Amino acid sequence: MSTTSVDRRPLLERRIRWIVAVTITYNVVEAGVALVAGRLASSSALIGFGLDSVVEVLSAAAVAWQFSAPDPHTRERAAMRTIALSFFGLAAFVTVDAVRTLLNATEPEHSTAGIILAAVSLAVMPVLSWAERRTGRELGSASAVADSKQTLICTYLSAVLLVGLVLNSALGWWWADPVAAVVIAAFAVREGVEAWKGDACCTPVSQLVAGDEERCDDGCCDA
Repeated sequence: MSTTSVDRRPLLERRIRWIVAVTITYNVVEAGVALVAGRLASSSALIGFGLDSVVEVLSAAAVAWQFSAPDPHTRERAAMRTIALSFFGLAAFVTVDAVRTLLNATEPEHSTAGIILAAVSLAVMPVLSWAERRTGRELGSASAVADSKQTLICTYLSAVLLVGLVLNSALGWWWADPVAAVVIAAFAVREGVEAWKGDACCTPVSQLVAGDEERCDDGCCDA
């Protein structure tokens, strides 16, 4: 790693801690609003979204725990395993909720609060995901990159929730949300498997630009 990269490491580690702190704070608020709004509207989609936010907090907390150590690299593997389990938990929550909604043919009530929450999350989550992924890649942290993917899945779920709530309110298509959620759950399982195996772009930028022989070959370097 170059001298410049070594000099930037403390700055990047502080940046990761700030990003994770913001992510945890937002997800705690998001979970509370979603669970309350979901119960009031009898919306299993909103309740599932709130549970997903709890999983997001667990994933971000794993990264926060890792970077609280004097040498974060020593906790990298444990953090990756925790994030992988968070992915699996997210997929389980979303799948069970979606199947239950489909089998019971549950028609939730209109939820203005839910629509606003989904729209806000759709704007906020991509920014947090991009910031953590960019910093994690430069720092060479696989766990930070994996957590940024977790946040990106929350973005997809926000879009699914928003579309589902709007279609239910406007057209009565109550089934649109759970069907799309199952697809998102499948994607979460794939990301969980990759995180468990440690498959994430963890090559620092200083190496990515050094030469072809030092580049990672997992495809994420080009993202």
